[in-house]
Amino acid sequence: MTNRQRAFWTIPALVAGFCLRAWFVLMHPRIGGDGSVYGDIARNWLQTGIYGLTGPTGVRPTLMRLPGYPLFLAICFKIFDAHGYAAALWAQCFVDLATCLLVSGIAREIAWEDSKAALIALWIAALCPFTANFAAAALTETLSLFCVALAFYSLIRWRRRLRHAGPVTGDDRQRSSSSNAMNLWIWVIAFAMAYAILLRPDGGLLPAAVVPAMIWVVWRHGLGPIRGFGAVALCSVITLLPLIPWTARNARTFHQFQPLAPKYTAEPGEVSGDGFHRWYRTWAIDYASTVSIYWKYDMESMDIGELPRHAFDSGEQYQKTDKLFSDYNELGETTQAIDDRFAELASERVAANRVGYYLLLPSARVANMWLRPRTELLDIPAQWWRYNEHPVATLFAAFYAALNLAYLAAALLGFVRALQQRNSLPVLWAAAGFIALRCLLLATVDNSEPRYVLECFPLVIALGAVFLAGNQRKSPPGINSAESSSSPRTTPFGS
Repeated sequence: MTNRQRAFWTIPALVAGFCLRAWFVLMHPRIGGDGSVYGDIARNWLQTGIYGLTGPTGVRPTLMRLPGYPLFLAICFKIFDAHGYAAALWAQCFVDLATCLLVSGIAREIAWEDSKAALIALWIAALCPFTANFAAAALTETLSLFCVALAFYSLIRWRRRLRHAGPVTGDDRQRSSSSNAMNLWIWVIAFAMAYAILLRPDGGLLPAAVVPAMIWVVWRHGLGPIRGFGAVALCSVITLLPLIPWTARNARTFHQFQPLAPKYTAEPGEVSGDGFHRWYRTWAIDYASTVSIYWKYDMESMDIGELPRHAFDSGEQYQKTDKLFSDYNELGETTQAIDDRFAELASERVAANRVGYYLLLPSARVANMWLRPRTELLDIPAQWWRYNEHPVATLFAAFYAALNLAYLAAALLGFVRALQQRNSLPVLWAAAGFIALRCLLLATVDNSEPRYVLECFPLVIALGAVFLAGNQRKSPPGINSAESSSSPRTTPFGS
């Protein structure tokens, strides 16, 4: 396919993708909740130099959120508008379109440089409502998606440079140029992984998947310790460097070792809510429970009528839970005594059903995150299945659920096809490892939110495009079958 033909299909995809994101920004912007917290931190950081939240007595330092997204907002506020989020949301639209281009590049590599797969991936990514919707939200998802796509695309480019660099010996100009390019991609990989960690604590899953793939590639190419493993070690060190000043700041300000952010976003000295969270994990599955119970704890009153039947093992336990809810609602906030009573109730329920608590419920929550309609940012009720109450919303949510399932099915089939044809196996296994690690981590999370698996969608879309593109070539362009089967640089892991 010529450059003109690629432009003929690429430009309309980007225009259509921008229009979709612009519609979400104009019609369904989401600023409140976590977005307000991030914005408050960013403004205080700009105006007072304190990384903190506004309180009754002024600005108080905080460690409840990592600095990656507040830094992004602070830059947008500084350049455009210190009191609005519009510039940040429009900037996210362009970041998300860049992610679409990176996803296209990933699909092209997995499909043996097939332009058809690349264009399909670009169009799917550009028109994906699930990811486009988050460009209109003051949340970390859009930037996290970009980091995932950039890390995997850079891994591909770095690996390709290794393949074309030839033997280690020699000092000709071409090899020097390839070496400089390899070093450049090392820095890009490190940037993507470092910023992913600064955005969210679970960003550490990205280097956990990418770095082993880099070690695999270096080992199979037979590179020396300095040129190969030294470069991977350098990439790992650069990835962790930004955490040093953040950890030092937390140790100096709060006198505790906190390299990321606390699991329950509690400040030092506050009630962590461990008892409540453990009790919640004994019954919660669906996102609807997150909205009606989980988010209200320590902020609003909770209604026992919102709990499902399986939240109680007996009538006596129901009475105990009802009394606990009443005492909490009367106080209007949690206390250590209230949390201890939730912990006691949780221990009672865990002892009665350990298999459910440690295996069945975590698996159900992860499945809910993957399969639930991705309508959480739209004006769709959390209990979308109640057709008699909101038939239009139910039908729309069902359509979203079917579309989401189609994405996942295409990705699975694309992974199997690429695996059978031995297409870019280090990248494939890194992608599978990233998704698997994310599922394992999410099995430990209390609240089921569909957005927690959204970071996997750059890979889901790329793999789905490989399936939709049909059969790919059996070997990459420029490499004959003999080289593919005998060269240590391509066997048994593809090009």
